[in-house]
Amino acid sequence: MAPEEYDCIVIGAGIQGSFTAYHLAKNKKKTLLLEQFILPHSRGSSHGQTRIIRKAYVDDFYASMMGESSELWALLEKEAGVTLYRRTGLLVMGPENGKDFQLIKSTIQRNGVPAVVLQKHEFSQHIPNVNLTHGDAAFVETDAGVLYADRAVRAAQMVFQGHGGVIKDGQKVVQIEPGSMVTVTTRSGVYRAKSLVITVGPWANRVLQLTGLQLPLKRSTKVRGWELHTTLQSLTGITSGQSEKSAIAQSKQARAFPSPSAAHSLGSLSAHNLRRVVRINACYWKEKVPGSYSITNRFPCFIQIQPKEAEHDIYGLPSNEYPGLMKLCYHMGSETDPDERDRQTDRSDVDILSRYISRCFPGLVPEPAVVESCLYTVTPDHHFVLDRHPTYSNIVIGAGFSGHGFKFGPVVGKVLSELSMGQVPSYNLSPFSIRRFHTQPKSAL
Repeated sequence: MAPEEYDCIVIGAGIQGSFTAYHLAKNKKKTLLLEQFILPHSRGSSHGQTRIIRKAYVDDFYASMMGESSELWALLEKEAGVTLYRRTGLLVMGPENGKDFQLIKSTIQRNGVPAVVLQKHEFSQHIPNVNLTHGDAAFVETDAGVLYADRAVRAAQMVFQGHGGVIKDGQKVVQIEPGSMVTVTTRSGVYRAKSLVITVGPWANRVLQLTGLQLPLKRSTKVRGWELHTTLQSLTGITSGQSEKSAIAQSKQARAFPSPSAAHSLGSLSAHNLRRVVRINACYWKEKVPGSYSITNRFPCFIQIQPKEAEHDIYGLPSNEYPGLMKLCYHMGSETDPDERDRQTDRSDVDILSRYISRCFPGLVPEPAVVESCLYTVTPDHHFVLDRHPTYSNIVIGAGFSGHGFKFGPVVGKVLSELSMGQVPSYNLSPFSIRRFHTQPKSAL
């Protein structure tokens, strides 16, 4: 039987792949969305009921992208006829004179993000049942809130199918043959397309290996969200004087189709940095007084920068999906294999959270009532990878979302679809370029 043919194939039906397929179908491209597991599933990074949506970032480019992403989330709500976002505000707490806290405040001010600074003597009045750490300051990003994650993935897929898109699940990819027409072989079929987009989360390097490429990814359950900030110049070699137009023009340059033996390995980083995925324990903590931290009582999401208990940040969402239980997580986890995640039993992060809750959230029982898990795939600088394959220009990669990519799904899908259609991307993608890792190329074959 002849292979099924499409304009584009997207591998990986998480939030990034689903939105990529969504944008392609809306651009009248015949698109196939492949998923290795039977849908829906909870094996990757896009499952679960809630995520935080925010613009409070150290880096201006993230705050800028979130402007359009928020608009696209609202559009999907309208198209699908479902509620995907609930405004709660985001409480940001951290050392008043700390570098990260000050950088975030500066970014939201430069980008006109609505925020309210909380004076220390008024903190308890506005945020009851939370103890502000001595020496910390706080502000609230007022338009931030909660995204309903599982519902969002289903909505993007539903609209994609409504525009003629095809979803095939239970399709683990076993072979990719690059060329002017890319051939993708799964355990269940063979498919061909003019372009291919790979958005497979923790399995990124396993699938990219089929194209002769390895990225410096760390598979992680919990990751650092704020501390590593590399400049545009150190990431890309682009100087501050280079215009965005020039950088975008570089990204549009066409590439030929060299032989597979020319495929690249980004091999100059240490082996420890390669293919690391971490497993995060998503913990839910019981309210001592029901409703104390409830979304219905207008308790906000929060991020605690530089907590006294540990090196990495702590974040939380108001009680919502599980009545009477508030979600608090440590933004770092233990290395794991995505296919054997349940063998990872480290609970050191739970101990950190228990100590933090005892000190700062006295209205919660400091022992988790429910513990779930999620996987993060982490790059060394914690920025995404959004780029064309360095050898095959019609293969596009979205990877390394480092535990903070879900809220960007609509705009990530947009730029990945633009790359796959050969268009100039809507944003300067220099911070997300594969080139930033590429110091000593060598054959991967």
